[in-house]
Amino acid sequence: MPELPATIKPSADEFLQIIRNQKRGKLKVYLGASPGVGKTYQMLVEGNRLRSGGVDVVIGYVEPHERPETTAQIKELEIIPPRVSEYHGIKLTEMDLDATLARKPTVALVDELAHTNAPGSKNRKRYEDVQDLLAAGINVISTINIQHLESLYNIVEQNTGVRVKERIPDEVVASADQVVNLDLPAEDLLERLQAGKIYPLERVHRAMANFFTERNLVRLRELTLTEVAHFLDRKQRGNDGQEAHQPALGLVAVAISSSGPDPGALLRKTARLAAQLNAPWFAVYVRTPSEAPAKIDSAIQRRVTDTLEIAQKMGGTVIVLKNEDVASALESFAREYGLTHLVLGRPGGQRKWWRFRPPLHDRVIAELKDVDIVVV
Repeated sequence: MPELPATIKPSADEFLQIIRNQKRGKLKVYLGASPGVGKTYQMLVEGNRLRSGGVDVVIGYVEPHERPETTAQIKELEIIPPRVSEYHGIKLTEMDLDATLARKPTVALVDELAHTNAPGSKNRKRYEDVQDLLAAGINVISTINIQHLESLYNIVEQNTGVRVKERIPDEVVASADQVVNLDLPAEDLLERLQAGKIYPLERVHRAMANFFTERNLVRLRELTLTEVAHFLDRKQRGNDGQEAHQPALGLVAVAISSSGPDPGALLRKTARLAAQLNAPWFAVYVRTPSEAPAKIDSAIQRRVTDTLEIAQKMGGTVIVLKNEDVASALESFAREYGLTHLVLGRPGGQRKWWRFRPPLHDRVIAELKDVDIVVV
């Protein structure tokens, strides 16, 4: 394993100081641009350093991926035996949340924060298991790759062609007490891959032809550096006590439609815009008479409900308005709340009624001249 930058080495001592000064569990996240940069390795290195310092450390769950350097770092760390379940004839191993809570260590090492748990688990996602550990006063060190952040889903797909299935709300990482970027240039990562240090040699060719292209790795590294800079900036403002009087640079809303374009893309765009502006944001759904609960199709109703729930998980405030005209309702809301930015989806295809009435975004742009309209 290559020598780690000096800026990373003291981090174990810094994290130890944090956990000694606080009662509630604290979260530290090792963030990387892709698999193989050394997140799990460094998590285990830190676990051994903390153990050497007298801290009660256990492995809640670790995925060594058959990497010898990583497996060697498990050393003498105590491992909570994983919970084994069977699904469609396949044995699946998960972190034993109840056993880890009962053991109540000072620090639990929990790999792969974005992992989806096996059916029948208490929580659907591993980050929810981690939140339970934190609530119980257990400090957690975990790992995640940049492509698993919810707001980056579309950007990652557009730039790499990869659809990431396992995703978590950005706020989970943004709220961490420490976020450490394990940066590794694309050239070095490819060298590690070709040397069989990331995947077995028989899988290397396929990996290099798909995810591990130099173009993908460079773009993901750029995204990682940008996101870490945002995280650290927000954390620094909080440490300096600036959040209370740090003025927001706007007030953002996104219009949610029951039949419009991909709502996930709209929410991610809005959440990222709000974060950049240090601003609160709203997800606004205008329910017209034709979309009353008794009239709307159940599948469409579920789609709207799911979208609004996702907005809440991403940090947005949900607003449901009743009005016969969507544009009028949005215009009134924007003026009443003093919106500075409104995100709209551009309808796909050609609508016959456009010949008689301008599309929604054209009407809103014409009326809200002091609001920046972002059409996705």
